[in-house]
Amino acid sequence: MNYETKDTIAAVATAPGPGAISIVRVSGPNVLPIINEIAGLTPSPRHAHMCALSDENGAIIDHGLAIFFPRPNSFTGEDVVELHGHGGVVVSEWLLSRVLRLGARAAEPGEFTLRAFLNDKIDLAQAEAVADLINSGSREAAQAALRSLDGVFSERVQRLQKTLTEARVHIEAWLDFPDEDIEPAQTVEIHNHLKESISFLESLRSVARDGVQLRDGVDIVIAGRPNVGKSSLMNCLAGHDAAIVTPIAGTTRDLLREHLSIDGLPITLTDTAGFRVSSDPIETEGVRRAQLAIGSADRLFWVVEAQDELETGLNEAHQEFGDDKPMTILQNKIDLVSENADIFEHEGVTIIRLSALTGEGVSILREHIKSLAGFGGEVSGTFSARSRHIDALQRAETSIRSAQEELLGNKALEIVSEELRAGQSALSEITGEISSDDLLGEIFSGFCIGK
Repeated sequence: MNYETKDTIAAVATAPGPGAISIVRVSGPNVLPIINEIAGLTPSPRHAHMCALSDENGAIIDHGLAIFFPRPNSFTGEDVVELHGHGGVVVSEWLLSRVLRLGARAAEPGEFTLRAFLNDKIDLAQAEAVADLINSGSREAAQAALRSLDGVFSERVQRLQKTLTEARVHIEAWLDFPDEDIEPAQTVEIHNHLKESISFLESLRSVARDGVQLRDGVDIVIAGRPNVGKSSLMNCLAGHDAAIVTPIAGTTRDLLREHLSIDGLPITLTDTAGFRVSSDPIETEGVRRAQLAIGSADRLFWVVEAQDELETGLNEAHQEFGDDKPMTILQNKIDLVSENADIFEHEGVTIIRLSALTGEGVSILREHIKSLAGFGGEVSGTFSARSRHIDALQRAETSIRSAQEELLGNKALEIVSEELRAGQSALSEITGEISSDDLLGEIFSGFCIGK
């Protein structure tokens, strides 16, 4: 990732392929000379100028619009021009090539957003929310990303930082005047500040976890012996006939993936070939692919028939995948044995009785899926978050708890101050006040080019 911001960058900002409009975005100090060469005008700020976009020989590339956003009131904080032309690969790439020949450099993935961060237009959590909004897998996930982009997450982190700063001010004052006795009431006041901070952190971490699940979702593989109802279960959860269902064993031979949402939680559901020894090379390959999918999945749903012995199903699953694979046993076809839908634990494994045919017990399964993800289902105030945020919040909480214990125990104020500083440093990683080049490279390299 290039962190140089003194050059001018350009990229096609719209998706490749045919479309009504394509946009070439240009940002940096040489924006105006470039647009003057291409469009033959100096655009007024925030006005759409209809113009002919020409190459160096005067040949018209396209007829379109030029819009100028002067610094610092642009997305990147730099001079920005957007050239809006007709959609299509040829025209947009032709126009981009013209911009590059005039001295701009091809932007790297996420570089426009990176410049917005480096120029203090957004913080790091907001920058990540841009990518999360683009890649959101559900309406709820998109809304959560918008809340992070609007600064909801960052504002809560800053609120916590302010509280910790106030506590550190008092402690540093005591360190500067060691002859002054610390009043018990003052110790209690600081303790209450830290207690409130811990409580706030716990709540923040809970909401952030929901945000992570909204972003990442859950990857579940449905597996079992042939004809136990795996594809029927797939169709029931998907709400439509995603998989072919027949009485013939071995109907499903390849992986079938379906993306769905349960109360806003994105789910990737994979139906697999029935596990059995077969002389059919196609079916054997299907089982091999199923095993690979199970290995990388977050959870295995091993489906058995309700009329079979539960121990038999458990033993089959353990023999195939060992004891370490997180799994749930689904006893399907309870409609054939007149049993009620239920969920219970057996030998440390969750068992759910249901019927994919009638839908009985499927609501239990949906709630189970949400519980596996630690997803509360209340998304109205959720903001998008990432695993690194959860880690930072956890480290901040650990440091503050240590400071609290030291304050009430040994009263070594130097240690209390250092623990609070460490807690604040962890929080600063979320917003990017403290960040490494490696972290920035990892985050922004996952963006699309032009964003």
